[in-house]
Amino acid sequence: MANHVVALSRSCFFHLQRLRAIKQSLTPGATKTLVHAFVSNRLDNCNGLLVGVSSQLLQRLQVIQNAAARIVTGARRSEHMTPILRDLHWLPIRRRITFKTAVPVYKCLHDRAPQYLQIYCEPTSTVATRRLRSAHSGRLTVPRTRTNYGDRSFTIQGPRVWNSLPAALRENQTLH
Repeated sequence: MANHVVALSRSCFFHLQRLRAIKQSLTPGATKTLVHAFVSNRLDNCNGLLVGVSSQLLQRLQVIQNAAARIVTGARRSEHMTPILRDLHWLPIRRRITFKTAVPVYKCLHDRAPQYLQIYCEPTSTVATRRLRSAHSGRLTVPRTRTNYGDRSFTIQGPRVWNSLPAALRENQTLH
């Protein structure tokens, strides 16, 4: 995934440099639209593949998102990015990946996803042969694998991400 992240960062920084050069002649709305078109969409593309990658690679992507937020808001490099990202309603990269993994799991549990994905989201209550306290907690069964690549698949990461969510989120009946 390192090659993918390097190519992605080159592409995004190229577009950010071009946007920075013409920002003075753009309205704030147009700037935000162009940043979404050229940068945010690239960061969101293949997000599911970035589950389980190293923190170093995710940090490279976070730097890109921070640079995009600076262009949109006009913030200085020394400003803290968390409040700026919050004002823009942008999730940090790590949380974006979690969100992009949790939404298909939610859809699987509520019969809004294809059948081939639903078989990977099996509640613990259906698997347990005896009564467990965790059977009704909304948790999913996480199968075991023998490889690191297997650990990054939807079969493993979907239930793992779902189980890491707070109980209040797991029990929600609406996606909003």
